[in-house]
Amino acid sequence: MPTHRTTATPGPTTAPAPQATVTDVVHPVPYYSQWASPELVREIVTGGLSATRDPKWASYGASSPEEYDWWSWRLCGMACLRMCLAHWGQPVPTAMELAAGCERAGAYVRREDGGLDGLIYAPFARHVEASWPLTAECRPGLDVSEIPQLLAKGRLLMLSVHPSVRELHPSPPGRGGHLVLAVGATPDALLVHNPSGFPGESQEYARIPWADLDRFYAGRGVVLGLKDRS
Repeated sequence: MPTHRTTATPGPTTAPAPQATVTDVVHPVPYYSQWASPELVREIVTGGLSATRDPKWASYGASSPEEYDWWSWRLCGMACLRMCLAHWGQPVPTAMELAAGCERAGAYVRREDGGLDGLIYAPFARHVEASWPLTAECRPGLDVSEIPQLLAKGRLLMLSVHPSVRELHPSPPGRGGHLVLAVGATPDALLVHNPSGFPGESQEYARIPWADLDRFYAGRGVVLGLKDRS
């Protein structure tokens, strides 16, 4: 089951960021998984454990283990938003509370077949700016070369990548389909908080070498920042 409903597509080819132009920047961002128990993500993702058996399911804000199971596979974007809110000192609602707000805003749309479309970036960005003292820019075209520049300016970036980025798969079937939060950069690698990353391996400050990013990155995302209060 996908962790993000956006279809994985080949997307535009993007060149790795020039190493000479990237300086170290790492933002101290709290981590949230898209599941209530980050330590169980490997078992859940690989099918060894049903999310309905996650002992912390109620903390997600769901009304039942079954509701939690259905939503948790789809809320990588809400995990990223929770991280951004925590980073900028805002109250952090449950994933289900955030999802309900995004659904009302049109950023999640239920389909007649029982599925879910989203996260849809444009209404999501409008909803974020209307709800919190944050800026949110929908970027359907976001070149790799811009990523370290935006991070250096204090922004955090929700980036569309293939879910197999958690293991740096040598041949992913496509690009996109899952959201991670870019929280830092070095001359050699992009640093991300991955909502579906494996504990101790690819959850917090997971390294994606610039040379590998193009295999997974769909060239789109949402750029978030703190509004200027001056």
